Amino acid sequence: MQFEEIGKNLPALFGALLVGILFVQSGLDKVFDWRGNLEWLTGHFSKTFLRGTVPPMLATITLMELATGISSFFGIVYFLIANSTVLIFYAASLGALSIVALFFGQRVAKDYAGAAVLIPYFILLIVLMYLTNPYLRI
Repeated sequence: MQFEEIGKNLPALFGALLVGILFVQSGLDKVFDWRGNLEWLTGHFSKTFLRGTVPPMLATITLMELATGISSFFGIVYFLIANSTVLIFYAASLGALSIVALFFGQRVAKDYAGAAVLIPYFILLIVLMYLTNPYLRI
């Protein structure tokens, strides 16, 4: 691989690195402090129609976050080997879906400040999807 290709894709590579760190850390926090997260989320959703679905929601978002972070890291490696950002695109897409799910939960729980905090991450993921979109012709 030529350094010129790395340079052209540096914004996407740094974005993918940030996404990998963000989502792996968040997913591992849920794995290692499952009980604490479950207790907090059970209280968070106690007055919503989602109150009975907290354990499967937590499991789903944990898997989505870990898959996003790990595939983002693999996407960087894949880029260095194959000169393709396609895996980063799919990692960013899964990350955006994860943020949408989290945003939905925050809005349902009427935690508007918590929902607002997610917006910069969502914007990062949309930009990363744009930078790595294999279907977009520039």
